[in-house]
Parts: sequence; structure tokens; C-alpha cells
Amino acid sequence: MSAGQGSALLQIESLSIPIPGGGDRAFAVQGIDLTLHAGEILCVVGESGSGKSMSANAVMGLLPSYMQPSAGRILFQGRDLLTLPEDELRKLRGSAIGMIFQEPLSALNPVMRVGQQIAEVLQVHGVSDAVQVERRVAELMAFVGLPDPERMRAAYPFRLSGGQRQRVMIAMALALEPAILIADEPTTALDVTTQARILALIQSIQRSRRAGSDGQATAMGVMFITHDFGVVAEIADRVAVMEKGVLVEVGHAEQVLNAPRHPYTQRLIAAVPRRRTGLRDAVAESPPVLDVRKLSKTYASGGGWFGARRVVRAVDDVSFTVRRGETLGIVGESGSGKSTIGKCLLKLVDVDGGQMLFNGRDIAAMSAHAFRPLRKGIQMVFQDPFASLNPRQTVGRIVSDGPVASGKTRAEAEARARELLALVGLEASSFDRYPNEFSGGQRQRVGIARALALDPQVLVADESVSALDVSVQAQVLALLHQLQQRLQIALVFITHDLRVAAQVCDTVLVMHQGRIVERGSPQQIFDRPQDAYTQRLIAAVPGQQWNPTQAHAT
Repeated sequence: MSAGQGSALLQIESLSIPIPGGGDRAFAVQGIDLTLHAGEILCVVGESGSGKSMSANAVMGLLPSYMQPSAGRILFQGRDLLTLPEDELRKLRGSAIGMIFQEPLSALNPVMRVGQQIAEVLQVHGVSDAVQVERRVAELMAFVGLPDPERMRAAYPFRLSGGQRQRVMIAMALALEPAILIADEPTTALDVTTQARILALIQSIQRSRRAGSDGQATAMGVMFITHDFGVVAEIADRVAVMEKGVLVEVGHAEQVLNAPRHPYTQRLIAAVPRRRTGLRDAVAESPPVLDVRKLSKTYASGGGWFGARRVVRAVDDVSFTVRRGETLGIVGESGSGKSTIGKCLLKLVDVDGGQMLFNGRDIAAMSAHAFRPLRKGIQMVFQDPFASLNPRQTVGRIVSDGPVASGKTRAEAEARARELLALVGLEASSFDRYPNEFSGGQRQRVGIARALALDPQVLVADESVSALDVSVQAQVLALLHQLQQRLQIALVFITHDLRVAAQVCDTVLVMHQGRIVERGSPQQIFDRPQDAYTQRLIAAVPGQQWNPTQAHAT
């Protein structure tokens, strides 16, 4: 990490942004003062709703019309960005201040090739020479590490992986070598290896890029918005912590991480996942509820007149058992086969080979009709609770529909739904509310209640906490553990976050290209990894030199 003690590039002074009537507080951002220096990486940390992204959008002039600053200044090169007309702001966006958005798939135009989208940034800012534009696009794509730039520039965003799309966003943000780079949660929900590459790329950009319209070289300043303290420990020079729109702590990374002063910062750091002890005796002695033997699933595409047939062995000869009360973790990168295993277990996709013994009965060979009476025994908590909940139905209806479909009366199902909503820590009024009225963590609790409504013996959690704030993540993980202890449910926990797997799992399977390359207890996997791929995964976890337990104790 660099010293980050250059001249001030950006100064936010007493910024306040009011929330229209009806919100849970008066201000989205209230009276914050923040400075970004040349040559530093400033990490802005906090939970969802803390005002991190709102502050960044205010700098970019991208706030919605109904939420405009009521006080304060944002100074860049001596000018207050809040007072500039839109045409002046448009000239600064991309040229002087670049931004990497959290979700590249929604930020990129789905009907434009990625090369055209990078070129558009240059063209909008006055680069009209077609040869110069083409050369610059190729240079940027190579700089951010996109493979086969010539082929990649002609691809549409949906053809790229999450990490590749994020690299396209970085190329667009860097096209005109801005003085300031704002990165809004650019690694959320990415694999640890992809995340590590993106973080290394941003650090190398910050060190190597120079900007300055006056001809004097000035090191780029990076404002990095995140809720991941591992990322903070990896790249930050200074840290700013926000809570409910208020800046509660600012300091050098070492001080904030190892000796946090504010109680809110201490609570956030206390929620960072930690290693759990080994397999419980009760779990080790309990009988298997799920026994998977030599499971295989292959996907094929193409093969017509216009392309070669492509075959992917998503799951290749996979075997494992899960006992009552046990948490089996399945970890690996995107495309490793983790989620496909989950879909196979619920028979959401057909398997090509192998057995899945549920309480001794092979459900892999069953027809959909034969499996239906057993379906309630294996339920799933999905990655995105908002996408998996019907927005037109109340929470009570969402949770009670499954039991009604399985033969319970509506009155019985609704009574059970109310019990479950209380069990997962939601208020009684939640029953009559709609999904859009809840936070991400609350929606995930609704998803857990729905999965429990049919009294399952096996719960499959597919990336169920990957996009949640660290404190909300800790609450959901604690809830799953409490429910598992109380109900003795077998939990299949699918994740790419190795720190979470180390905290919650009894046994861990490491997947790579459809195969299990290593299995064992968290201690074996994380302290003594044997496979080279496992070693690379663990090496990519950000902030490994930082000990959050010691920091909290301080």
C-alpha cells in the first residue's frame, strides 16, 4: 500500500442529502467531510444504506432528481461539482473522474459489443480519429488483462464472465486516464481468484497511471467503496466508515483495522467470518440423510450450421454424504459445478449418471411425479432473495403456498408461516407486507422461512450470503446455525467465500472444473491444503495477514 499523502484531489465538505418523506431517516448522507489525496486508495466502508454509494453518485452528478444535496460542497480542481451545469459535469465524467459500477451486467449495454462501448467513451469526449480509437480500445483491453482482445471486443456482455465484464468496466473508466477512479463494490459476489485479480489490477492502475490536464503529472486517487474488510486490509491506505449516512470514523488503514475507535466499526469487524472448530461428535455419529454417488451432469450447446458443438462436464463423477445436523461446504470458482450440484439435488435439472440416495432411496432415477412427495424433504435457499420471491404476493402468501400445495389447509399453512417468520426473527407485521418493503437481509430471512415451511431434512443454501453486508451476513449465518441445531437439518452450503466456509462448515469439498479435487475439515483444507488448485484459492483470499479477532480485542 502506498503512503497516500499526495495533494488533495477531491474534497467533500459538510455534504448532506435529504431523503424524501416516508424514509426511515431524514438524510441519506448528513454532514460528511472527506478528502481523497493523489496517489492513495481510500476505502469507504459501511452496511447497505450507510450512504457510501450515495456519496459517490453525488461526486459523479448521478443522483436521482428527487434526492439532491441540501448543503455542502464537492471540490475538484477548485470547482464545486454541485454547482456545475450538466454539460460541464458531462465533460468531467469519464475524462477526469471515472467510475466502476457494482454490477457490470446491468451497467453495460446488452445490445452493444464491448469494444464499441469502450470506443464510445472516447468518441463522446472528442476523440474522432477512427484509427486512434481502435488502437486505444485494443490497448485498454490488453492493459486490463482481457484474453484474446480481438475476439473479445466483438463479444456482447452476456458472453463474458463476471470478472471479464468487470474488466471491461475498468477499461471504460480508464479510457481517458482520469485523475480520480471511483470503484463502487467492484468485487462483490466475484470468486476469490477473480476478486484477487481485480484488486491487483486496480492497485497496479493506481500505481502506474498518471493524470493531469495542466501537464503536471499527478498520481491517480482511488475511492473504493466496499463492505468487505478483507478487501480493505488488502488495498486501503486510509479508511472511512459510514453508518446511516454519518461518517463515524476516518483514519489510516492500520489504525482502523487494528484499533477501531467507534463502536460501529468494532461491531462491523466483529462480524467478519472466523474459523469454527472441527466436526461435532453428535454430527459424526448421526446417520447419512443424503448419499451422492458418482454424480454426473453434462451440458452441450451449439453443433448447428453456424458453430461447433461445445460440451461441458459441469459435474464429473462427484460423490459425498451429508449427515443429519452436518454442514457440508462446497467451494470453488464460478463454473466449477457447485450450483449445478445444488440443482441436481433438487431435481431442477436431470442428471446424466450416478445416484442420489435420500434416506436410502435413489431420487436420481425417479420421475418428477414419483419425486413430488419427497420434494418437501429437500429445499433450497437461493442466492438472490429478491429475484426468487414473487413481488406480487405478500410474505405470508409466499411462505404458506408450499404447505398448501402439499396438502395443508390454508389456515394451518398461514399459522405455520407466522411461526416461521417469528423463528427467523421477523416482526408479526411482515406477514402482510411485500418483498420490496424489506432489506436484503430480511428478504433472505423470508427465503429461509419459505424453505423451512415444508419441514425439510436437507437444506441447500446456494450462495445465500454472498452479496450481503458483513453484519447482515453474520446474522443470517448465525440464524442458519441455530435452526440447524434446533431442527437437526443437514445443510449443503454452496459458496465461493472461503472465509464463510471456514466459519460454518463441518466438512469442505473443493470443486474445480466439475470434479472434487480435495475434501476434509476446514482445518485440513485451510491450514494444510494438498491440491495445487486449493492452494491457489486460499492464497487469493484478501487480507490474510490481518487478524480480525485481534483487532476487535484491541
